[in-house]
Amino acid sequence: MSRKHHRIKGAEVSCCVKYFLFGFNIIFWLLGAAFLGIGLWAWAEKGVLSNLSSITDLGGFDPVWLFIVVGGVMFILGFAGCIGALRENTLLLKFFSVFLGLIFFLELTAGILAFVFKDWIKDQLNFFINNNIKAYRDDIDLQNLIDFAQEYWSCCGAHGPDDWNQNIYFNCTDKNPSRERCGVPFSCCVKDPAEDVINTQCGYDIRLQGDLDRQKDIYTKGCVGQFEKWLQDNLIIVAGIFVGIALLQIFGICLAQNLMSDVKAVKASW
Repeated sequence: MSRKHHRIKGAEVSCCVKYFLFGFNIIFWLLGAAFLGIGLWAWAEKGVLSNLSSITDLGGFDPVWLFIVVGGVMFILGFAGCIGALRENTLLLKFFSVFLGLIFFLELTAGILAFVFKDWIKDQLNFFINNNIKAYRDDIDLQNLIDFAQEYWSCCGAHGPDDWNQNIYFNCTDKNPSRERCGVPFSCCVKDPAEDVINTQCGYDIRLQGDLDRQKDIYTKGCVGQFEKWLQDNLIIVAGIFVGIALLQIFGICLAQNLMSDVKAVKASW
């Protein structure tokens, strides 16, 4: 006797939820692939892929890690959510929900700890910047990141221009043969609107001058203080961005859970 399967009326997978979750995740999947591609290309250009031991050689922070880590997480999440939704695979959908929930929990924990331990975070930021000042000439991506930060926040060093004394090329010791001795990078210089071409030598010997004399030529405020001021001035925008990201994560989790419930209901109806 053949077995007959009877489906309970009303138990079906919502096409709207299924394809919305699919579209939502395919964007993240493609963006993750693009970030990973950029990161791997940057490492290939710097010869890191042909010599993996050089990953740990850099004394400072390699910005390429941001592309690799963020791209990798987005790629894995996008893949799980995209294929899980398309194939109605509850295992992949559960992985997507748990992974996204874990990221949300870590972000929430980091935000609370940053608020509670503000002074410690400030000290760590100071240490991070000074550590990367030492490695300024070791990596072109790190150099560009520091230059961008100093130009954007109109600052120089962690607490001031003298922080550049920690770099072997810019320190003021008598044994330093560098032409950049007692100077600062060009990104510390106050820009002249009349100049079309960037003067990369504008910071040479600038720290041989007194504090008052150098104020007209370079930024004298530290990046830690300027970043803190920028954060306070743009607190609503920054908070809005983080809330928006959190809502997207919660929305994604809800969609995945809804789709899983539909799939389980359909399977139970047979």
